Amino acid sequence: MAKIDDSVKKKVPELRFPGFTDDWEERKLGDLGSVAMNKRIFKEQTSDVGDIPFYKIGTFGGTPDAFISRDIFEEYKSKYQYPEVGDILISASGSIGRTVVYQGYDEYFQDSNIVWLKHDQQLDNSFLKQFYSIVKWQGLEGSTIKRLYNKNILETKITLPSPEEQAQLGSFFKQLDDTIALHQRKLDLLKEQKKGYLQKMFPKNGAKVPELRFAGFADDWEERKLGEVSNIKTGSSDLQDATDNGEYPFFVRSEKIERSHRYLFDGEAILIPGEGRLGEIYHYINGKFDFHQRVYKISNFTDFKVSGMYILYYMQHNFKRHALKFTVKATVDSLRLPMLTDFDIKIPLEEEQTKIGSFFKQLDNTIALHQRKLDLLKEQKKGFLQKMFV
Repeated sequence: MAKIDDSVKKKVPELRFPGFTDDWEERKLGDLGSVAMNKRIFKEQTSDVGDIPFYKIGTFGGTPDAFISRDIFEEYKSKYQYPEVGDILISASGSIGRTVVYQGYDEYFQDSNIVWLKHDQQLDNSFLKQFYSIVKWQGLEGSTIKRLYNKNILETKITLPSPEEQAQLGSFFKQLDDTIALHQRKLDLLKEQKKGYLQKMFPKNGAKVPELRFAGFADDWEERKLGEVSNIKTGSSDLQDATDNGEYPFFVRSEKIERSHRYLFDGEAILIPGEGRLGEIYHYINGKFDFHQRVYKISNFTDFKVSGMYILYYMQHNFKRHALKFTVKATVDSLRLPMLTDFDIKIPLEEEQTKIGSFFKQLDNTIALHQRKLDLLKEQKKGFLQKMFV
């Protein structure tokens, strides 16, 4: 790829494939095509099961919950507008601008909410797909309108090169998208595997041992209360104690970890928010830290001869169910101290606890590694889009 000198740059991207020198041309999407959509399907024409999936805006890009008959499908497909393989379908309401590439399957789409640009060979669909990921729709910027009308689409400006350069750009980004999708699938699989292990490596209700166990362990697990095997307290700090460049982690009521210039605690602890997404957010630390007054600290594990890492994964396994059952309902779901202290927890011998905690920690490290790779790829794509589009 060739980098373009800013001093001679006109309507060309900063980064470009060799062999292309012509300026890119600014047009409107309406100059290049027209908005198309499927013929309207009425609710009485749909069913919960059937031959042909019917995608509404809520299921677009996901799993259909409605179907139409093959007879209607064949009739409407032959008489009215229908996408061609490779056409880029766009969500025109809700989460505006989501895209799905039509792959040629027998399926139907909700009119006006799911549309596509019907165009000629001046536009390459693989290029258009990437353009949609960075487009600023005409008339929508700064607007509270949650609908993309045909006029918004047709009046939107696009700067494009020759079809040959479009195709090369589209191919480059498709390979990048495929790599991102592959890493996403690997990450999703690892998360599902962890979920499966959490279900199998801790005893089910009423059971004294888990379904899956490390070799060499046979004793029944002991049932205790979380408050009997740890010390549980809320913090005393406020958000004003958070800084942009603090040396120490400051745990708040979200997944984000703020920073602080001071620390009030030093040691091993599990931190969980006391409100909001109960039983979904956990932080584990072994070091210097501080935490917000609406966060709970679970600690002092060695005093009770238990593994903090084991407690962490046991809570990930089934504390959410307990928390939602006993939550204090207000504007947001909220925890109270007895909900934590009275939480039933089953505990094996220390050696088995350590093995279980170590196993899930390694799995978490692998998940985090794949997440970092995925995030890096997404950042790389963002950078390429900025440099390779005008």
